Amino acid sequence: MRLDDQRESSNVEDRRGEGGIGFGGGGGQQAGGFGGMGGLLGLLIPLIGSKFGIVGIIVAFGAVFLLSNMGGGGSPAVAPHASAPTQSAPAPQMAPGSTDQFVAKVLATTEDTWSKLFAASGEKYPAPKLVLFDGSIRSACGSASAASGPFYCPGDQKVYLDTSFFDELHSRFGAPGDFAAAYVIAHEVGHHIQTITGISDEVTKRQKSARSQAEANQWLMRLELQADCYAGVWAANNRNLLDSGDFAEGVRAAQAIGDDTLQKQAQGRVVPDSFTHGSAAQRVRWLTRGFESGNPNACDTFNIPAAQL
Repeated sequence: MRLDDQRESSNVEDRRGEGGIGFGGGGGQQAGGFGGMGGLLGLLIPLIGSKFGIVGIIVAFGAVFLLSNMGGGGSPAVAPHASAPTQSAPAPQMAPGSTDQFVAKVLATTEDTWSKLFAASGEKYPAPKLVLFDGSIRSACGSASAASGPFYCPGDQKVYLDTSFFDELHSRFGAPGDFAAAYVIAHEVGHHIQTITGISDEVTKRQKSARSQAEANQWLMRLELQADCYAGVWAANNRNLLDSGDFAEGVRAAQAIGDDTLQKQAQGRVVPDSFTHGSAAQRVRWLTRGFESGNPNACDTFNIPAAQL
């Protein structure tokens, strides 16, 4: 990515070295990580405000190893212990000492992108804070460790990131590259969009009233896939910053953190009813849809049959 001339966001909090145990008062809010819908359209239309003029729905995010858990809107999940890929190329993704600047610049591009999209609908975009931590951290959603991966907390509207996860992307998931790292941030910001538009809360209600765990998982998966799509929208609105091959890095990352990919690595089999973030193919599909359209209206993961996800 060509970020040299980009500004750095002032919405970055450095809480590294702080540590964190116990749980904060999050009011029960949870952090997120990414059959036919019948009468869902009529059910959800009243939930949509003027944001983007969407006539269907916009929603939220969450999953296992938080790049599998890139997001907000679901329960923080514990990552399956997937074995590391056999390749062992050492590949630093960014120059030593440049990671903080990289994060601040990527966050700034999300602010500029969503401010423009909100302004087009006569709205003001309230940007989230991004908290850098190491080891463990306390948020309004409770405590988390680096093993949880990046996450968004709706309770305080902050993205939490231990940048060592970028190394995990390469060494454990075989998905190196600066765009892959930026995709993580953009996905979590996608959960922020879902929170400030009220969809995350509504999906949480739908999960609680679900008749089965599989149905609750389906709601969460649709939220996560939409956050992937929003990440694609961000990328599309920053094509001028992308190098050849950048988007392919994002595709590799989406494939690597698909629920089916992680389950195969962890347990040797796939259980679709337990998916909370989407299969590799689904994550790539929605990331690509956002990138090809550049329009958040294209990110309706709720008013389509499950088979079309």
